[in-house]
Amino acid sequence: MIALILAGGGGTRLWPVSRKDNPKQIGSIVGGDSMLRVTYFRLRKGFEPQDIFVATSADHGPAVKEQLSELPEGNVILEPCRRDTAAAIGYALLNIARARPEETFVVINSDAHVKDGEAYHRAIRAAESVVRDNPGRTALIGIRPEYPETGYGYIKMGRQFGDANDYGVFDVERFVEKPDEPTAKEYVTDGSYLWNPTLIVGSVSGFLESFGKHLSEHYHLFMKMKEVFGREGEEQSVGAFFEQLPKMSIDYGILEKMDDLLVIPAAFGWMDIGNWRTVKEVMEVGSEKNTVRGKHLEIDSVDNLIYAPDGKMIATVGLKETVVVDTGDALLVCPLDRAHEVKRLVEMMENDEETRGFL
Repeated sequence: MIALILAGGGGTRLWPVSRKDNPKQIGSIVGGDSMLRVTYFRLRKGFEPQDIFVATSADHGPAVKEQLSELPEGNVILEPCRRDTAAAIGYALLNIARARPEETFVVINSDAHVKDGEAYHRAIRAAESVVRDNPGRTALIGIRPEYPETGYGYIKMGRQFGDANDYGVFDVERFVEKPDEPTAKEYVTDGSYLWNPTLIVGSVSGFLESFGKHLSEHYHLFMKMKEVFGREGEEQSVGAFFEQLPKMSIDYGILEKMDDLLVIPAAFGWMDIGNWRTVKEVMEVGSEKNTVRGKHLEIDSVDNLIYAPDGKMIATVGLKETVVVDTGDALLVCPLDRAHEVKRLVEMMENDEETRGFL
């Protein structure tokens, strides 16, 4: 089995620590190691280095190769430019198919936190057995919700399809976008809704065929790339074709269009480190009043995330449920419950010449 790590995102919701040249998966945000290294070490408990691949942008290729020097050279697949997850996954599988077209694979996001590594690997292997026993089918791993989260998409389970390694296997009835809080509470009570971490398990050749069925423009361009593999001028030709790929997520482009998709409900303490609120949740220790990285002096300040650079102290008075992130050249202050809106600040900077240099 192959593990494909997606490490090409921009991490815009974790600005100002996550920057264009040092996105969240490469930099150190939670703990000493980067998210990419943590993901790699987690996978190494069930995969050999030759079976771990990374899809990332050409700009981040040198940093990824430096951090994962254990990987064979060809296992870091460089996207010429960013075209969202459908392009990233399709192009990576196209490259993997050169030598291993009949392998099964699992897609792994590089920015996830997992508490129980053993349960994580058991769920992946259960999904692998489902795909091997049902050629042509694709399986997802869904997470049983621990609380009514409004920041995640959900998968609605349908009828039970069967069992695999002591896990139930269900048809996917539908996908649901991020709900409001009352709806999220209903989903938790209902019991048939799962968080969607986009943990995809399928066969390399079979999933590539799904592009032909559901994303014909992508598939057409992938086939053009395949024709130039190994030929003179491959890099330039592939780059030209890749730039023509529409920006599309794998969820919208393929998964939500499949009518025979399966899902395995699992629980292994998964969390998407997607914004500063989730960083706070991952970093929380015990019952301390605030979650702090760096030096913090406070009076009557409760339930804050304080993130200070070396050599600097942040002092607060009467501050509650707030994110304070200082990187020396930039300072972010926002309510915890609006941490997801940091992405909008990045979009504003992209369109503003005076602040573009802080991206």
